[in-house]
Amino acid sequence: MIPASFLAAIGQIGDPRFRSVLLKGLGLTVGLFVLIYFVFVTVVGWLVGDTVTLPWIGEVTWVDTAISWGAVPLMMLLSVVLMVPVASAITSFFLDDVAQAVEDRHYPALGPAYEVSWGEAMRDTLSFLGVLIGANLVALVLYIFFAPFAPFIFWGLNGFLLGREYFTLAAMRRVGREQAAVLRRRHLVTIWIAGVLMALPLSVPLVNLLIPILGAATFTHLYHRLQGERPAG
Repeated sequence: MIPASFLAAIGQIGDPRFRSVLLKGLGLTVGLFVLIYFVFVTVVGWLVGDTVTLPWIGEVTWVDTAISWGAVPLMMLLSVVLMVPVASAITSFFLDDVAQAVEDRHYPALGPAYEVSWGEAMRDTLSFLGVLIGANLVALVLYIFFAPFAPFIFWGLNGFLLGREYFTLAAMRRVGREQAAVLRRRHLVTIWIAGVLMALPLSVPLVNLLIPILGAATFTHLYHRLQGERPAG
């Protein structure tokens, strides 16, 4: 069931609506990181000032430049750790476009889906974003203390979070939030395994940028298959 859902999602990767969501998600993600960079530099520069007087050294006038350049490797490190989780959260805001593309092609007999309001979608996206960032930042500590198991912690953690969120968002389009939560608990193991399958390529550059789209499509298929529905054709 899981491999079939994943392969069906891959088979639709060239869909124009998939590409549109990918570009919108990446654009917003990059914009967010740029915003964070400038906020960081501005706040730290305001707290420290342009110059600092050090004992035995005297006045240092290049602090502002050092902060600006020092923020670059910091943002690069954060982007490596958080780029895909953040992109996943932002892409979840456009999940409906991906899910609708999947249903139009593979489940054309379905009626109209429940329309999630803009406010509700924004709330879910911000909530998912906060959980992903917080969990992955905490995981950085675990990676240090349990270095040999770091990949498994990364895959297990992000697999659980991706599976939980994407299945919920896919299911609630059809059965509402409460019933989606019931289904998620009922199929917890299957959903977690599917989430881990999504998390495995997260460490592969470029490929990992497609994971939010493939995840949304895969869990749309998985939801319908768990409901006993089979794709047309």
